[in-house]
Amino acid sequence: MLRSMYSGVSGMRGFQTKLDVIGNNIANVNTIGFKSGRVMFKDIMSQTVSGVTAPTDGAQGGVNAKQIGLGVSIGSVDTLHLAGSAMTTNNPTDLRLDGDGFFLVKLSDAQETPFLTRAGDFHVDSSRNLVTSDGLHVLDSAGGIIQLDEAVTGFSISNDGTIVQTMSDGTTQPGVQIGVGKVSNPQGLEKIGGNLYRMTLNANADGALEPTTANNTETGTGAIVAGQLEMSNVDLTNEFTEMIVAQRGFQANSRIITTSDEVLQEVVNLKR
Repeated sequence: MLRSMYSGVSGMRGFQTKLDVIGNNIANVNTIGFKSGRVMFKDIMSQTVSGVTAPTDGAQGGVNAKQIGLGVSIGSVDTLHLAGSAMTTNNPTDLRLDGDGFFLVKLSDAQETPFLTRAGDFHVDSSRNLVTSDGLHVLDSAGGIIQLDEAVTGFSISNDGTIVQTMSDGTTQPGVQIGVGKVSNPQGLEKIGGNLYRMTLNANADGALEPTTANNTETGTGAIVAGQLEMSNVDLTNEFTEMIVAQRGFQANSRIITTSDEVLQEVVNLKR
């Protein structure tokens, strides 16, 4: 069977995966805190027809190897953790991280390792807990659940995550600090849906995650901006351009298969 046919098949599969990733990016163009993905290709091991011949002094020169490529495969599907644009909402529980870091959330105290997210659309529930839209608890810098005092009539959040509470008697007092997680390799995080990421062994050494504070020069975390949300970092211009490239690549590889089929048909018809 012709090698070109299998090369064309591998190319079509690769560009189909690229279109899948592009489609997911465009679908999440308005998702808060979404990070776009991209597909990187790599060639499959080539078939060596003849090896290398070293040059001989005063005689024949060297001869290069003759190799035929066997197609393409997916090298990686990267998540680009670039900052998205800011959307001003003036809602005091809408938070944006202006720099590196992730908000820490978990379902309950029984969960050991928290999830990470860049989506800061938080709310205060009936028990005065700071939670996400899905009811996950937002953690403080000590890894505990954030709960406002009963006597609180209002609050504001500073750029280091400190919750400044206004009490019923009119006085103000600082509360806990919103926790932030710093990750050495954000691309090593695992997407689990719902704007959440799970810690892995390739994100931090040994999968460790220690809560810290925002606007921390020692750990390099960004400042928290209240009243703003981080939008998706999807660039529609780039996505539509890549869609055209993927479409043409898919068509070109399908033409390789068609041409290979025609060649095989000629071989079959040699004996009539």
